[in-house]
Order: sequence, then C-alpha cells, then structure tokens
Amino acid sequence: MRALLVVNPNATTTTERGRDILVRALRSQVNLDVAYTQRRGHAADLAREAAREGLDLVVTLGGDGTVNEAVNGLMTFDSGPAPDRAQERPALAVVPGGSTNVFARALGLPSDWAEGTGAILEALRDRRERIIGLGRADDRYFTFCAGMGIDAEVVRRVDQARHKGSTSTPWLYFRATTAQFAATNRRVPLLTLELPGEPAQSGLTWMLVQNTAPWTYIGERPVDPNPRASFDTGLDVLGLRELQVASTVRTVTQILSNRHEPKGKQVVRMHDLSGFTLTAAKPIAFQVDGEYLGECDKLDFASVPGALRVVC
Repeated sequence: MRALLVVNPNATTTTERGRDILVRALRSQVNLDVAYTQRRGHAADLAREAAREGLDLVVTLGGDGTVNEAVNGLMTFDSGPAPDRAQERPALAVVPGGSTNVFARALGLPSDWAEGTGAILEALRDRRERIIGLGRADDRYFTFCAGMGIDAEVVRRVDQARHKGSTSTPWLYFRATTAQFAATNRRVPLLTLELPGEPAQSGLTWMLVQNTAPWTYIGERPVDPNPRASFDTGLDVLGLRELQVASTVRTVTQILSNRHEPKGKQVVRMHDLSGFTLTAAKPIAFQVDGEYLGECDKLDFASVPGALRVVC
C-alpha cells in the first residue's frame, strides 16, 4: 500500500521526536512518503497530487484545518468522477495533532496522537474502513460543520489571537465568544434559509450546519446541539432568530447541558437535509470545520453521500 503522510509542522500535540516515531510506525505497515505543509492550502495540494498519482492512502497529522484541506484536495483531484465515488480516491486516515480534533474524535479515534496512531495501525492491519458523507458549501467540502454568523466571527477572533501568539484553549474561545456577542447587533435579521419547494425561513441572525455530531468539544466534553446529525444522513441545521440575552443564554445552556435539545421561539432546527441555500442581507462571516473563510452573502449547501473512505 502506497501512502502519503501530510504533516502540519505546527501541530500542537506532537514534537519532532513524536513525528519520527509516527513515521516509523506507519512505515511498518505501508510504503510511506512524508510531506510537510508550508502554507495555507498546501495540504489540499499535497492530497490532490497524491490522488492523481494513484496512492492508496493519505494520512494527516494536524488539526481539523489540515484535515479539511486534505479532504478538499482528495475531492477535487479530478473533475471527471462524480463526487460520491469514494472508491476512486485514496482513503483518509487522521492522526489527531490539533487542539480539538473534532473529526478524528467523531470517527471514534482517541484524542491523543499516540493512541490515535495505534488505532490507525490496528485498523490498517484489519483493513477496517468506512465510507462517510460530507457537506459542501458552494465548492468547499466540510467534514463536520459550517457556520454563518457569530460562530464564524468567533473563529476569526481566535485566529487573530493565535497569530499574535495566543494558544488555542477553551478559555480563548470563551473570551472571543463573549467579546463577539457584545459587539454583535443581535436584533438585526441577516439570514434567510431557502429549501426547495418550501417557504423560506427568514429573520435568522446565525446558522450552524452539521454533517455529524458532535459540533465541537470543550476539553473532553462534546457539544451536541444536533445529536441526530450523522455521516450517514444529510445535513442538520440549527438557526437562531434574535440573539437576545435571556433567550440566547437559555439556548446556550440547553446546548451545553447535552440533556435537552435546543428549542424555543427563536430556534429553527431541521434534520437530514439534502440541500438548501443561505442568503444574507449583507456579507457575513462564514467558517467550515472551524476555519474562517471570509465573508459572503450567499452559500449553496449540499449533502454529498458516500463521498470519502476513512480508516477508523
């Protein structure tokens, strides 16, 4: 089996010695090449080239951003095949190397890179893999979530803080969320959700789209606003109308408790959607898999079933 290991050298959970151990372990199972990312988007280029060369497996060492880039490279290596032909692309294995590693954990892998490596080696020996669906926002694929509104603004704030030397921690996200909530005009409706053949849902201030559950983690604790979301179904959405203090605190409490699914007059939830469109009254921040991608005023979302083979 020919494989490529795509390493983000800024992976937060591994040292150079740890990466050497990982390489030796993988080489005991596969014919391995190693490439280090050098810029944003480089993981996509490396994965795309691996697919063009007919490799059997792409392994990533990094966080969810590295995974997202690699997935987009695998999904766009050839304009000919249909997007749901997973067998025509290399399989993907994910070694957790970031601060949260939502995708790896959603696949059932340990959050520790060494334990995750052991699980992948065992899966390779036993030839264990599964085919999962992906989400797509315009031409950008995502593995577990996308968002328009306040969560994307929070991601932007966290990115800015990290570029200034801060470490990605739950406390950093909490501070960014608090600051963004205070700065947001919470009563101005920005978003409209349009479904084929159904009345539009307007007056939304924030929209979260999930391809699987959970949405994210706070430390070891999953945050699960759409617990029925799955790699094997369509997309789930959670939208909020007005971000008034009392109703928002109630909804956030419901989300964090994991005992009650979010509900209320301000909450819009839908399950297993094959596709829809989000439009904004003005350009608004958006993110996929925790990566800030700028601002836009319209996104076409689609569920892409049977898209990707993963080692798990």
